[in-house]
Amino acid sequence: MPSRTGAQHLIAALSANGVERIYGVPGESYLAALDALVEVDIPFIQCRHEAGAANMAEAHGKLTGRPGICFVTRGPGATQAAVGVHTALQDSTPMILLVGQVRREDEGREAFQELDYAQAFAGLAKAAFEIRDPARVPEMMMRAFALAMNGRPGPVVVGLPEDMLTEIADAPEAAALVPARSEVSAETAHEIAAMIDAAERPVMMVGGPGWRDEDREALHDFAVRANCPILTSFRVKHLFDNAHSHYGGEAGIGACPAVVTALREADLIVAVGPRLGEMTTQSYDLFDVPEGVADRLVHIHPGGEELGRVYRPKLAVTAQAGPALSAISAAAKSGNAAARADWVKQCRAAYDAWIEPVEVTGDVNPSIIWRETSDKLGGQAIMTNGAGNFAAWLHRYWVHRCCPSQLAPTSGAMGYGLPAAIAAKLHCPDRPVIAVCGDGDFMMAAPELATAVQHGANIVVCVFDNGAYGTIRMHQERAYPGRVSGTDLSNPDFKLMAEACGCAGYFVDRTEDFADALDQALNAGKPALIHVKQSLADIAPGKTLTLS
Repeated sequence: MPSRTGAQHLIAALSANGVERIYGVPGESYLAALDALVEVDIPFIQCRHEAGAANMAEAHGKLTGRPGICFVTRGPGATQAAVGVHTALQDSTPMILLVGQVRREDEGREAFQELDYAQAFAGLAKAAFEIRDPARVPEMMMRAFALAMNGRPGPVVVGLPEDMLTEIADAPEAAALVPARSEVSAETAHEIAAMIDAAERPVMMVGGPGWRDEDREALHDFAVRANCPILTSFRVKHLFDNAHSHYGGEAGIGACPAVVTALREADLIVAVGPRLGEMTTQSYDLFDVPEGVADRLVHIHPGGEELGRVYRPKLAVTAQAGPALSAISAAAKSGNAAARADWVKQCRAAYDAWIEPVEVTGDVNPSIIWRETSDKLGGQAIMTNGAGNFAAWLHRYWVHRCCPSQLAPTSGAMGYGLPAAIAAKLHCPDRPVIAVCGDGDFMMAAPELATAVQHGANIVVCVFDNGAYGTIRMHQERAYPGRVSGTDLSNPDFKLMAEACGCAGYFVDRTEDFADALDQALNAGKPALIHVKQSLADIAPGKTLTLS
């Protein structure tokens, strides 16, 4: 057994598990870990804010299916990283947050920046614990990886007392965790396939984590053979080719009315992977709770605690989504496939109509911008965004043709798009990566432009500037018309801000000028930002805000 410091055992465990890079903000509480990194080939991406670092780690976990790793210091570092932990929880993303801690002898004294992580992250993480013995670092890190990846994936917070990291101890060599298997049995796969074959109006809704390329290929094959419409849950449109004849749209915020109708009229709903949370079920009003779909819902999810959490299913299966779909596809027969042709065409026709551009009052029409841009880049670009009405235009009109190509927080967290784009570009340097931000959303992560420049992440950031916290303004005008309070924004010149950070900067205030600016940004040879000035009146697709 090698004799090493706790920090060296920790970094050896990360290396053994194939960690590609670490995102973080340095802190004195884990100096020993930073020192141990010098001896291994794991890049440390130093960020400008712990929230940005945590969001980058979360995005990495989404992209790879392996835990994104984030290092932050104790106290303020941990609390500022909490937003990324919450997103990882709601998005079922594997992530490990490694947090410095005060010396063991000082714990309980409310020492400088001391925080009880188990208490602070209760409800935010799958687990939060400290490693107090350097000899147990390999064991406890194996536990962290297992918790982050097995069952429903999610975030794990690991506290690292400062003196534990410098203490020397003998410990076994760390080894890579082999994720637990969770698969549908042949008998269950045939049972579900028989239910699909017998249905007249089946719908399959896919979502959640754990999808592999071969699973998506099986999904496309299944859709055609079974003649079954495929819907995607909230913010995972990329799981199925949006241009495919059997794609019917996304069940999420502002869903196509035909998607809601299809789910209500379907005589069988096979939900493979999604949680059936608030956004996917139209604030739980899509079906009566809990019995509304008890006679027609098959729910497959890797975490058994999600099955029957809100809706009682006819059949519940604890399994990883992708392998389960592959097993069902292999078992499926033709059934009523021919008779379902009109059902499939009806769902597809409604979606085609839904993604036709709409008219706007101002000079910038995001519906045209994203339809035209996705026609050009939908098969290769990775699109990221934070939260706000600006994202509704992207999600409705972007036609995803490949996977992974969508990084968006189902948690509704602002400030996510820019950090997520940096993580995506570092992981996929040969693919175009475009972060779509609102003005308020962007300013919550703007310092990470410097991170992109420093680490050569040549992303394109599109900032749609309407001078307001637009989503809240929309609700405000509806609930309290004529009484604007707290939602106006006075913004900087985003183009000049980007250039000051070392990025290329562009300004657009007309729809027809966007394509040229994007071409220049994609070929700038460095990170680039496009400042898009948009009318506040054009608050969302098909909706106009009456300004008071």
